Amino acid sequence: MAFSMAGGGPSGPQINVTPLIDVLLTLIIVFMVVVSMDKEQGETAQIPQPDQKQTQYSSQPRTVVIQVVWTRENQAPTVKINQDDVRWEDLETRLAKIYLTRAEKVVFVRGDADVDFQYVADVIDVAHHAGVQRVGLLTMDREVGGE
Repeated sequence: MAFSMAGGGPSGPQINVTPLIDVLLTLIIVFMVVVSMDKEQGETAQIPQPDQKQTQYSSQPRTVVIQVVWTRENQAPTVKINQDDVRWEDLETRLAKIYLTRAEKVVFVRGDADVDFQYVADVIDVAHHAGVQRVGLLTMDREVGGE
């Protein structure tokens, strides 16, 4: 005799998830209550303040312009950093000192119309050796006659 079973056999054990969901919801409510009881809502941060003595003495202009100014024929032009005269020998050390503490390492170079471009190229090369990453070239403004 053969018996036929209509379900394919006994069913396996099943987990009842209802108590687990009750525990989960209870924990969520407890965490929400604990967080709402906290008086401080944000993080506290201590931001470093600049030294007042140092900022008074080192008020450097943000933009650095190197001017190559023509002096006389058959003579090397003079160099100025933000209107301050600088000797050619001291140019790299002055630029290195300026850009030592700066995050933006950008300089602008302006050459007179009569200056040979080789001198401007030398200034750009010295600036790169001093740590400048970007060099911009400035042109002279043309004066319009009659105005």
